[in-house]
Amino acid sequence: MKSILVIGMGRFGRHLAKKMQDLGNDVMVVDENEEIIQQYSSVFTDAQIADCTNEGVLRSLGVDSFDICFVTIGSDFQSSLVVTTLLKRMGAKYVVAKAKQDIQSELLKQIGADEIVYPERETAEKLAVKHNQKNIFDYIQLTSEYSIYEIPILREWVGRTIAEISIRRKYNINIIAIKGENNLNPSPDADYRFTENDHIVVIGKSTDVFKLSSKA
Repeated sequence: MKSILVIGMGRFGRHLAKKMQDLGNDVMVVDENEEIIQQYSSVFTDAQIADCTNEGVLRSLGVDSFDICFVTIGSDFQSSLVVTTLLKRMGAKYVVAKAKQDIQSELLKQIGADEIVYPERETAEKLAVKHNQKNIFDYIQLTSEYSIYEIPILREWVGRTIAEISIRRKYNINIIAIKGENNLNPSPDADYRFTENDHIVVIGKSTDVFKLSSKA
């Protein structure tokens, strides 16, 4: 279990805080909007109304005791800069800050943010890849060249094993899991025999994966 501080309860902050709590972490949420905090006080046992651009107020939260501090302030980037600066000055262990543009990311890095996230950009890129190419059900970018994809199997694979198809040799991709209707088989053996509704979770170059998925 980790101790988590989420500053800024916009849509992204709320979803992040709820998921971190559902994963068993100890979560404190903070926002200067009293109405928002009252609305979520029944969801989060530690919900504070506070203006975290105020150094005294932020210090009172004991930011150095949290494993991760998330700065998820939505529309006011200046406030995000101030809060991130103060967190690092007060000894926060790890600060993750939200950005919308590259210039924001550069400024946040310069003042010490340990990690930058682009929720809007990442969602947009994921949707673009998913809907640009048919038969892409999910997508996680790893590098500019390699990504993880969920795609359906080819019809002619049904009843055949991974070894029989020689997927790595023929298609230059690696299967890391098989996803059935109600189950996930991680690291399947070479003798796994495909069934009709299987999807494969693969890692490979986009061009190779797109070439295969277009045949499904």
